[in-house]
Amino acid sequence: MPFINHTDLPIKTLLPGFTGKLIHGENMTIAYWNIAKGSELPEHSHVNEQISQVITGELELTIEGEKMKLTAGKTALIPPNAKHSGVAITDCYVIDVFSPVREDYKLL
Repeated sequence: MPFINHTDLPIKTLLPGFTGKLIHGENMTIAYWNIAKGSELPEHSHVNEQISQVITGELELTIEGEKMKLTAGKTALIPPNAKHSGVAITDCYVIDVFSPVREDYKLL
C-alpha cells in the first residue's frame, strides 16, 4: 500500500493525553501525535532510534538528563536505548519517526 489517506487511519491512545495515528513500514514507524497540555511521558527507553519534530505547541523533552523546550520546527534526535521523558507545556502536534519499526505500537 504505497499511498495512505490519514483520514482512514484509526486514532490510537498511547497514554492519557497522547492520541495519534500510526503508519508502519518495513523498517520504520511514523507517529502523528496530538498531545494535550500537561500530559507527561514517563522516562523510558527503547531499542529504536527516534526523531521527534514539534509541528505546533511547546514540548519539554529530557534526553539522558539534558532538558530542552521544543517549539514549532525544532527537532530532537533520540539515540537507541537513551532514557527520555517529556511534558506538554501547551497542546502539541508532534511527528515521531522510529527505526526499526515500533512493534509495540502495532499492538495499540
